[in-house]
Amino acid sequence: MRVSDIAAVIEKMVPLELAQEWDNVGLLIGDPQSQVRNILLTIDVTKEVLAEAKKQKTDLIISYHPVIWDGLKKITAADRTGTVYELIRSGMAMFSIHTALDAATGGTNDGLAEIVGIRDGKPIGDYVESPGRCDYKLVVFVPVESVQKVSEAVFAAGAGVIGNYRKCSFRAEGTGTFLPQEKAKPAIGRKGRLEKVQETRLETVVPMDKLDSVIAAMKEAHPYEAPAFDVFRLYHRQEKSGLGRIGKLAKPLRVEQIVQGIKKHTGAKTVGIVGDDKQLVEMAAVCAGSCGKIINSVIAAKADLYVTGELKHHHALAAQQAGLTCICLSHSVSERFILKRFARQLQEQIKQVTIKISKKDVDPFIWKNI
Repeated sequence: MRVSDIAAVIEKMVPLELAQEWDNVGLLIGDPQSQVRNILLTIDVTKEVLAEAKKQKTDLIISYHPVIWDGLKKITAADRTGTVYELIRSGMAMFSIHTALDAATGGTNDGLAEIVGIRDGKPIGDYVESPGRCDYKLVVFVPVESVQKVSEAVFAAGAGVIGNYRKCSFRAEGTGTFLPQEKAKPAIGRKGRLEKVQETRLETVVPMDKLDSVIAAMKEAHPYEAPAFDVFRLYHRQEKSGLGRIGKLAKPLRVEQIVQGIKKHTGAKTVGIVGDDKQLVEMAAVCAGSCGKIINSVIAAKADLYVTGELKHHHALAAQQAGLTCICLSHSVSERFILKRFARQLQEQIKQVTIKISKKDVDPFIWKNI
């Protein structure tokens, strides 16, 4: 596969429009037309990770954090741009996903919320416009005896979902008319004769990304040679996408229970705790990495617990004074767990490419008792 093909798959999974304005995501280094056989996933591109990538004959590195943050005036082997220089020199491409994956459905913050036990978590702040989040209404006219077949086909293709409900539709009966022409192949009636058929007007909602497949499924299941149907774009109240997640836990848990779950799923060996470590948690918030002022929204929402990568000193003090318990995992530890899930999902889309997770990508901090 080409770099550009893989980039297109990634961008469908993780829309880059979800990234923060200050971030730098997407294909940062490399030739979009070059071929890819081996991919390496990592949080950071360090000298050790780069050496590992070379040893594995990696063609594309997908990194969480971008290797290029600011505008570069020079790229040399000797200064902080040495990694960029070496990537270019080796012919490896590099793609960053960072805050796009943080905000994406099923991404880093959803994963962290799942680990903590948050149910139906909502973004906390740093909102961005959700791309492609619009729905359509499909209206199709079907002979009464074929409604069940057609409706099941479009539901199976992704239509008819409203909130927590499936197979949603509206149906009304009426009379359809048509006059088959000379080249027609009518399923009902004969050429040259006006037909009147009892039909059902079947209406259902379809998300934009499912529209083509739903229409194809409808045509396949419909008995008519040329089904009559309409597609309308629906009014859409913009849902918020952004960083962090906040919500109630599926069931109340003690902080120590949540910590054990975090250690199990993230591999964290130790955590930093601000506030009451015996707290019974009913509402919690998470934000992978470092989320700055978002903690103010968490405090205002009167959450019991906030799980993040790191906190500034004054944010920790504010949380302590507000009675908010905080768990800090270390910046990259709060993110690294998502690489396994992302690798699995990407591998399902590009089976012909080998995907590995870096073994040299580690937390720069070493935590020990002294």
